[in-house]
Amino acid sequence: MRCAHDFASALMGVRTISPGGDAWGWRGRTLGRPVMTADGLAWLRVICAPPNQAVDLFWNGNIEAEARLPRSIPHPRLRAWREWNDQQWVYRGELFEHTSMRPIANSATMAVVPDLPRRWWMALRSALDDIAAVDTNRIAIQQGFLDWVMPRSLGAPIDTLAPASWATAHGDFHYANLCGPDLCLLDWEGWGTAPRGYDVAMLHSYSLLVPDAAERVRRELGYILDTPDGHFAELAVISELLYAAARVVNTVLVQPLRQRATSLLGRRLLHSSARYGDMSPSVRSHPAKTPRRTPTG
Repeated sequence: MRCAHDFASALMGVRTISPGGDAWGWRGRTLGRPVMTADGLAWLRVICAPPNQAVDLFWNGNIEAEARLPRSIPHPRLRAWREWNDQQWVYRGELFEHTSMRPIANSATMAVVPDLPRRWWMALRSALDDIAAVDTNRIAIQQGFLDWVMPRSLGAPIDTLAPASWATAHGDFHYANLCGPDLCLLDWEGWGTAPRGYDVAMLHSYSLLVPDAAERVRRELGYILDTPDGHFAELAVISELLYAAARVVNTVLVQPLRQRATSLLGRRLLHSSARYGDMSPSVRSHPAKTPRRTPTG
């Protein structure tokens, strides 16, 4: 991927800053670095996939976000992109405007309570409203996947239909994709419609390892979480993350996720004997939450 990033830099006429500080995505599938353009600092992100896995939904997420998201949602603007391929991989270089904001966390799972000012939470609430109002036919998570995964993660019987119509969501809403102390939202490759409250439910679920952080989310965003929609969204996200943990992704979340589900459902969860690996490809989850083969170099 470093070689691919160097190629993208030459292709797009930018220069990698040294020392730049590599920012790797899931299992090396993406690599971002600060670069210098004729207009100043920018950020070049390179993404790769086998040709048969370059699914439009995720492959074009940042491009469609640039076209559809209003300026009121704070996010780096996509300035240009270029694609190429070799015999094994398809690549895209995405050149974003530079932002001085840094991600609040280095990974999705929280280790400390983030020190965020009041204005950050006010901006977050406004951004969530604006995201939900975006009109799109993109889908962040499939109903078929929820039908499959929720009974296996939570036990049957379980209602897999949301109480209300779905709304647009970022789709991968955790502190590694949120910047501070001024809000900026990164990584829009998987955005689309989801159960209402999905983003807040995900932020809360990823915060459960740090009780004070989870309590802050509930205090600031309880008007979304403490509703029938919010409870359903939490159960959907918990099911999704337990499925990912069964595939050895963020396994440290299993116990707090199960405890939270027990609280929401009013019953204990049984350890399911169902095989997660028998899921049909037609109802697979967000690719960023499941392992995949990636190139080297």
